[in-house]
Amino acid sequence: MPTHSLPLLPDIVLPQASDPTLIGRIWLPEHGGPAVVTVRDGEVFDITSREIPTVRDLIESRIPVDRIRSLPGRRIGPLAAILQNSDEGRRAPDAPWLLAPIDLQAVKASGVTFVVSLLERVIEEQARGAPDRAAAIRADIDRVIGRNLSVLRPGSPEAMEVKAALVARGVWSQYLEVGIGPDAEIFTKGQPMSAVGVGAHVGIHPVSTWNNPEPEIAILVASDGRIVGATLANDVNLRDVEGRSALLLGRAKDNNASCALGPFLRLFDESFTLDDVRQAELSLLIEGADGFRLEGASSMKRISRDPETLVSATIGENHQYPDGFVLLLGTMFAPVQDRDRPGEGFTHRTEDIVTIATPSLGTLINRVMPCAGCAPWTFGASALMRNLARRGLL
Repeated sequence: MPTHSLPLLPDIVLPQASDPTLIGRIWLPEHGGPAVVTVRDGEVFDITSREIPTVRDLIESRIPVDRIRSLPGRRIGPLAAILQNSDEGRRAPDAPWLLAPIDLQAVKASGVTFVVSLLERVIEEQARGAPDRAAAIRADIDRVIGRNLSVLRPGSPEAMEVKAALVARGVWSQYLEVGIGPDAEIFTKGQPMSAVGVGAHVGIHPVSTWNNPEPEIAILVASDGRIVGATLANDVNLRDVEGRSALLLGRAKDNNASCALGPFLRLFDESFTLDDVRQAELSLLIEGADGFRLEGASSMKRISRDPETLVSATIGENHQYPDGFVLLLGTMFAPVQDRDRPGEGFTHRTEDIVTIATPSLGTLINRVMPCAGCAPWTFGASALMRNLARRGLL
């Protein structure tokens, strides 16, 4: 059993807002499957029905937010108890727990959307996966490039002038290409149904010795391109693996329990809009069982590509998503604080507790474990369909 329990309390986990429209998913042991839920006055209500068997169907049905609020549902129990049982290291298998708040949606992510993150990706590439080289390369990159990239609009004539100058100086990078060039980096973070929720273990592949969390906001997008809500995300990243080659992005990003989403999906309504996402300030706290503590932040005000631009780069006449998708928007967090030897920067250790928070979306808390120490992913789309059919929901 893990050393410490997770602080999964409603006052910590829920958004700091009055009457937010929250959608989530919980595991119901008595049904051996998930339910679509909402939260009302500290209680969790199952709103699953033949009309709404999945979160995907809820979003695609275009049910107005005010109607979602009025759905009668079935009371499951107090949120406090369900949160407590969502701690994977201390979970009672016969009681409900929270899952990632999406189901059939594709899990996509956008990379290199912040200048700080952009420079760290260049450093990873130059270091070739060796963290002990990062400090010297970072100093050299700062000297050559500086920090003025933040004022550039990707793809603009000014950005192309900077690109030409950097190419001439021999320091151009594929990460600079997607950071200030005309095309955004959009990749598949994980498969539908693969993300884990609040309280779950998040997984680090055992081949990695240089890795970190990435605190992000993820937006939920319907099949017609509508952005309908947002949640928090941890885009677990293996810096050494991707640093060896960008062609190893799949190995660095898509592993068991390597994407956490939650605690709930907050739908856009009269009190929460995409502009609130654009203004959000995320905080990050990493607490190790060894007493290590690291704090960081990511400001959406400093993103270089607007969320609507990133959505346009993902979906359109050339690429459809019939079940919609969730899109992680990237992070400016770049951990450079040394944990072990000087100059090697930060890397995770087993049982690190990662807390990602912003007032409008709440708090996402997870514990770091090796991938094999996380619950194996066995319940996919086909299992979901069979389960819903058995329960008379299809």
